[in-house]
Amino acid sequence: MFYISGFYKFKKIENTKIKKNHLQKYFLAYSIRGTLIISKEGINGTLSSKKKNLNSAILKIKKIFNFNNFDSQNLSKNKFQPFHRTKVKIKKEVVPMGIKILTRKLENHIEPSKWNKLIENKNTLLIDARKPFEYNVGTFKKSVNPNVNNFRDFPKYLKKLDKKKNIAMFCTGGIRCEKASVYLKKKGFNNVYQLKGGIINYLKKTKKNNSLWKGECYVFDNRVSIKHGLLPGSFSMCSGCRKPISNKDKKSKKYEEGVSCPNCHDSLTIFQKERFRMRQKQINLAKKHGKKHIFQKEF
Repeated sequence: MFYISGFYKFKKIENTKIKKNHLQKYFLAYSIRGTLIISKEGINGTLSSKKKNLNSAILKIKKIFNFNNFDSQNLSKNKFQPFHRTKVKIKKEVVPMGIKILTRKLENHIEPSKWNKLIENKNTLLIDARKPFEYNVGTFKKSVNPNVNNFRDFPKYLKKLDKKKNIAMFCTGGIRCEKASVYLKKKGFNNVYQLKGGIINYLKKTKKNNSLWKGECYVFDNRVSIKHGLLPGSFSMCSGCRKPISNKDKKSKKYEEGVSCPNCHDSLTIFQKERFRMRQKQINLAKKHGKKHIFQKEF
């Protein structure tokens, strides 16, 4: 069994390159896979390994960056390793929005147990802060998606909102909403709230019978999507466009395993489709002989 930890911490960080190199070597040595983003304002990551190794890696991260607790952390488990490799990156911001976070307003972080009451209020505008393709996999009832593919463009949408309304935002793990909340506070919004721990925390702590969530939650690893209880979802990934596809999409005439789906079939060239077919043929041959092909992405 593999354990997966998603986390972030806003904290002033120095000597980012030295810390990156140290952790990169450590992760490779102890079979830790996933992505860790390091910036001068903090860290953001999702890592996976066997339980003992992952626990050691988390302790190592806290020691290197000199803090005791993450601002937010979630833990789930899966039968297969959901990441192909290890990536440690240095970026200007943990989430690119052109805003630096110095202090966090914890009183606007709403626990999953109180979230339903807030979003059922008629004066609450519920915003799904994720990208459109994530929103299409699943979201909360009556939520609005800004239809923004680049998070840097998110402020253009936020500045048009009504300051008199309650603004309730959510994203996968909470970090995107941290940035958006700070932006709105600076613009004079007083009633801004975010789902503590994001969708993952809600799906973990809320029983399906009491849930206002519809569909599944897209995750940025080879599980593709998860359901209530953080169980693996039903979505898979299109090898043509790298977008999530449902079982319904697979029944379409435009779906071809390893080649295309309804989202990309009409935009792919004949050359691309032929190349993808050759790749899928090699994957199928490898599977037939009980091996894994280098280009095989699904499990």
